Amino acid sequence: MGEIVLAAKMTHVPTMLMSEQEGPIKGKRQAAIDGHREIARRAKALGADTVVICDTHWVINAGFHINANSRFEGLFTSNEFPQFIQDLPYGYDGNPELGDAIAKAASDRGAFTLSHHLDSLELEYGTLVPMRFMSREHEMKVVSIAAWCTVHGHDESRVVGEAIRAAVEASDSKVLLVASGSLSHKIWANKDYAANNGTFTISSEFNRQMDLHVLDMWKRGDHATFLKMLGDYAQFCCGEGSMHDTAMLYGALGWDKYDGKCEVVTEYFPSSGTGQTNVIFPV
Repeated sequence: MGEIVLAAKMTHVPTMLMSEQEGPIKGKRQAAIDGHREIARRAKALGADTVVICDTHWVINAGFHINANSRFEGLFTSNEFPQFIQDLPYGYDGNPELGDAIAKAASDRGAFTLSHHLDSLELEYGTLVPMRFMSREHEMKVVSIAAWCTVHGHDESRVVGEAIRAAVEASDSKVLLVASGSLSHKIWANKDYAANNGTFTISSEFNRQMDLHVLDMWKRGDHATFLKMLGDYAQFCCGEGSMHDTAMLYGALGWDKYDGKCEVVTEYFPSSGTGQTNVIFPV
């Protein structure tokens, strides 16, 4: 019988890659990189063989979708930020049986979901950035779930999360579940970016205060209250992908019945106007 052994909310900012390159950002995102590696070490210690990543950089407009190929390999250049992520090599094994099982469990519950086995369907960088650093500590199979959901409700994504848990528990896999996305996500307006040192600042003090309040609730285990405000938080603070990754995470953890006290492994930091962190949700 499989199980989700660990869960996390994780940043995927491109400046993490730039932090390891020569230039003005070198070393500036080491704390975020260290957070990814620590989460992977924890997952390894708990016996995780597969990581399921709910990726807010994979946009979908109908249904839910899972990239469940048996092998992911190639060079990735970001369409959004080709100056930040270009020719990034990657190579990871997949877990197609688990991906297919999640899709079936979600569809059976009323959230129509398709599982895909296509070499031409690339992973997005909400998956590739965490894997870039986690794979240095622990090799895991990868299942990527689209979580930038444009015409979906959080109630549907909750069902997908419940399906993730059901499929994992019916499998032989031990899983690290990752919600890959920011907290607030109001990127600086293009004309204001340079003037406000955009790479290292947040675009809204209101958003920063809300992010810190949310982190405090997570650390205290007050998830029931957080879920009552999830919709408004995602809307008014421009949550990345409308925070469907977070709804999936909570669906898998038991929604408002979950009371785990979270551990912040990377202190909150601003990036390009947005609020970022790495947080462990103990299972």
